Amino acid sequence: MDTRNKLRLVVVGNGMAGARAVEEILARGGADLFDITVFGDEPYGNYNRILLSNVLAGSDDTTEIYLNPLDWYADNGIDLRAGVRVVRLDRYARIVHADDGTALRYDRLVIATGSRSFFPPIEGMWADDKTLLRGVFGFRSLDDCLSMIDESASRTHAVVVGGGLLGLEAARGLQQRGLAVDVVHSPTTLMNAQLDDPAGAILRRSVEQLGITVHTGTATTGVRGADGAVTGVTFADGTGVDCDMLVVAAGIRPNVGLARGAGLTVGRAVVVDDHMRSVDDDHIYAVGECAEHRGQVYGLVAPLWEQAVVLADHLTGANPAARYHGSRTATKLKVAGVDVASMGLKGPERADDEFVQFSEPRLGVYKTIVIRDDKLVGATLLGDVRKVAFLMQAFDRGLPLPPERVSLMFDLGTPPVEVGAAELSDDAQVCNCNGVSKATLVSCVRSGEQSVAGVMAATRAGKGCGSCKSLVTQIVEWAAGGAVADDPAASWYVPGVPYPKPELMRLIRELGLRSVSSVFAALAPDGREDAHSKMALASLLHMMWGADFVDEPDARFINDRVHANIQRDGTFSVVPQIQGGVTTSDQLRRIADVADRYDVPMIKLTGGQRIDLLGIRKEDLPAVWADLGMPSGYAYGKSFRTVKTCVGSEFCRYGLGDSTALGIALEQRFQGIPGPAKMKLAVTGCPRNCAEALCKDLGVVAIDGGRWEIYVGGAAGAHIRKGDLLATVGTAAEVLTLAGRFLQYYRENADWLERTYAWVPRVGIETIRAVVVDDRDGIAADLDAAVQKSVDAYQDPWAAAQSGAPDRYRTALPLIPLPRVPMR
Repeated sequence: MDTRNKLRLVVVGNGMAGARAVEEILARGGADLFDITVFGDEPYGNYNRILLSNVLAGSDDTTEIYLNPLDWYADNGIDLRAGVRVVRLDRYARIVHADDGTALRYDRLVIATGSRSFFPPIEGMWADDKTLLRGVFGFRSLDDCLSMIDESASRTHAVVVGGGLLGLEAARGLQQRGLAVDVVHSPTTLMNAQLDDPAGAILRRSVEQLGITVHTGTATTGVRGADGAVTGVTFADGTGVDCDMLVVAAGIRPNVGLARGAGLTVGRAVVVDDHMRSVDDDHIYAVGECAEHRGQVYGLVAPLWEQAVVLADHLTGANPAARYHGSRTATKLKVAGVDVASMGLKGPERADDEFVQFSEPRLGVYKTIVIRDDKLVGATLLGDVRKVAFLMQAFDRGLPLPPERVSLMFDLGTPPVEVGAAELSDDAQVCNCNGVSKATLVSCVRSGEQSVAGVMAATRAGKGCGSCKSLVTQIVEWAAGGAVADDPAASWYVPGVPYPKPELMRLIRELGLRSVSSVFAALAPDGREDAHSKMALASLLHMMWGADFVDEPDARFINDRVHANIQRDGTFSVVPQIQGGVTTSDQLRRIADVADRYDVPMIKLTGGQRIDLLGIRKEDLPAVWADLGMPSGYAYGKSFRTVKTCVGSEFCRYGLGDSTALGIALEQRFQGIPGPAKMKLAVTGCPRNCAEALCKDLGVVAIDGGRWEIYVGGAAGAHIRKGDLLATVGTAAEVLTLAGRFLQYYRENADWLERTYAWVPRVGIETIRAVVVDDRDGIAADLDAAVQKSVDAYQDPWAAAQSGAPDRYRTALPLIPLPRVPMR
């Protein structure tokens, strides 16, 4: 179409609602009707705000939450003014004025300014009229999230004001970054907008079990500060909590200043009709959290998608009869790790309403349903949401209900979870985060996309909170008639770099890539970094390069960054190395002194014959390491962990070999070497197997004649598996060499997080024996040299964190050549 005949469409707001409206307009041929300009306050493309809590927690990278990156706008001919705020609207001249001096005329205008964090009038929270105290944050935007991440690195205790969805997610994210966290909520019930009192009480119990302190029915009346920074909060009853970080998640307020300044009717938000058009001006529309329709303002994502469809239908003329009649709100999400689904009424409101309730607080499970005139008008699910797909359809579409109402909660008559995909109506919304219906998924499959990953990439289903992924998988499998294609990414070692492990390692060596960021820059699509890939790549590079590996702190998760295991309550577990389970009175005395000095709440003897100091605060970790004067036991790492031993032949009357000495030698040699998953070893002095060597990643058993049997691929945790016999050897030297060779072969060939008990049967013990013992492939010397490189690169992380010097406790043993003697 001749561009001179196009109208100018201006969209003010580049958030989820504004960008979705543009997508819907483009889908209806809007590019031929309009020249489109989008103004956005933030200097980014459109991103999924639902995933900000994942970014805060460290489980997602910022690059993973973008719905429309900057190049999408250029590819679709959209003039994006990112980082430019519209400050005034002249309705009569139809001109928008921006803070960069721009004055742009429009023919049609969409207001999608969204909402902002609400800061209640709490005394002392502001340093001046415009500036919050240092350490005080809202939690609404990507900038908020990134600022909180930066601040959390040097903070120890956070208070979150607000026990709704955002507040609880902020609390969990900060706790996973190592901070102690208190949640303060004025109402008596957590998530009171969605949950009734019993459900709120069960949610509170689940949150407190994570180690987050919860204060309900508590009003925050003051913020304490010193030198311009927050130091604590004060409650209405005069008590308070000390903190060095404060997050205010007390609700949101629609951004209506622009509309109000232009003289548009504003109630709680910009008042619109059923076309999403301003009631004052036929040229202006509003969508999202800044729009008020029939007295309702919606903060959930699904209603915003419905509004965007009607707006686009009307604006493009694709369906002039389209009307928005309001939304029945139903949502399924995960709050601080707890599954929650809520729709309609929380409880009965009329005498003839049917109300069915199930509660099992010990397991964190609570369910209610409300039925009126044989229709589902409300449901709450907490902890167990397996029936949510059918319930949402019954709520949205008025499906017939079974006479046994309890079957709405359990698989007693309604369609079971396994056949839920077939039961859903075509227009059923499967992904609330991105507004994807069953029909869209089925259409994608029938248009040729046969893999689950491909359908998710094409439709964005499952790319939001992720709670719908299982249902998406069911629908794709159902639509494909079971003929689901293999996902090409299934063979990749990490999701962000498109290569299987052998090819990835070859490229890393050829290109000399020694840091995680360099791998992304050289091998990832468009150089994009992927948060889910970083830890695996860091381990792989450490294994490949040894002392030449360039470590980057942001490539490690919290446990590896602080060299301790984070616990539910945000404190840490410190496990010093006790080689072979053998200790001394001096070590015990030091451990006891540290426990007293730092008020350690629990001292635990572990199953790996070590001592665990639980409940240590993050800020105390360096001092604890220094006072212990012992190396790390690596209880937190995807690495070599420990060697469990029995007393062996030196003391036990049944002992056939010195298991203690051999176990210590193994632990000294391979301490801390990284792997695809944790590696646990054991040496037992006779076939009575007191050290449980047959169910370890590598276990050694002394037998008659001074010989040793080496077993691999055992497990005794959630999976039970007896290890396979790798070899029988005559000396401890052979054990050390074959152990190192096996561990290196495993490290080079296993998938990320694949334990030996899965890898050994996958590869086959015959193949492993042929390579490791018989040197079938001629790589034994390479394996020996590679593991020696890791041994030489070892340094105790606790000592290195304090001084940067090599670990003074390291005891390296020379590589022991494998004698040419019969092995079995």
